[in-house]
Amino acid sequence: MMSHNSMSQVMRQCVKECADCHEVCAETVLHCLRMGGNHANPEHIRLLLDCGQICDTSKDFLLRGSDLHAHTCAACAEVCQRCADDCNRMSTESQMKRCADACSRCAESCQSMAGDIA
Repeated sequence: MMSHNSMSQVMRQCVKECADCHEVCAETVLHCLRMGGNHANPEHIRLLLDCGQICDTSKDFLLRGSDLHAHTCAACAEVCQRCADDCNRMSTESQMKRCADACSRCAESCQSMAGDIA
């Protein structure tokens, strides 16, 4: 297992972005279910859940120093970007903006970790 001290700054930042995105997506699911209507659309909720899950998985792969982290980060970047786009389309209210911003930051960070794979 890779120690936190042996991780590059870029890797540590990606771990942080993944953890933050996972948390915000989980909060946004609850927010959207409370809002109802289009916010509670099953495809939107599924995308939020997918995004949170892949962020958690990518974070774990990075923390373990897995040689497969570039693959999980490539998938994470794609899912996060889709989620950011969906949240931006959904509404301009604060929770949706917060989610879109967290997803965008995570997508960018994971894209840099994915390197040539993405």
